[in-house]
Amino acid sequence: MEIRESRVVGVESGANVVVMMPSNLYGCSLGDEVFVGPFCEIQSEVSVGARTRIQSHSFICSLVEIGQDCFIGHGVMFVNDLFSEGAPADSKDKWRATKIGDNVSIGSNATILPVSICDNVIIGAGSVVTKDITTSGFYAGNPARLLREME
Repeated sequence: MEIRESRVVGVESGANVVVMMPSNLYGCSLGDEVFVGPFCEIQSEVSVGARTRIQSHSFICSLVEIGQDCFIGHGVMFVNDLFSEGAPADSKDKWRATKIGDNVSIGSNATILPVSICDNVIIGAGSVVTKDITTSGFYAGNPARLLREME
């Protein structure tokens, strides 16, 4: 049996970044004043913009880009493999990217599939985002739908 500890390795970070342990971060980039709560995993090829807060128990897989001034609630899960062949992808080139704009808040326990989300969006807790979001506003549900536009 091999036991490995959670750790932070190969992370590029700006000024005043806080990472609460235990967390597992590797090969990612964190902007100035980013906060990462405990029990998070942020994989390689992820970038997180300045002043973004990531709460505990969240999983951010490779190929995710998160903008500035975002809030990622507790237990948010990002997905890059859609199991399009009925099983986990046998190669990384089958993974898909996710892009989150600036000033996006994602409620606890939401699931974000490989999509693009524009600036100024709020995603309700427990929502599942399955399609690109191109209009600023409030979204919730499974699948997430526009409840009302941002005023």
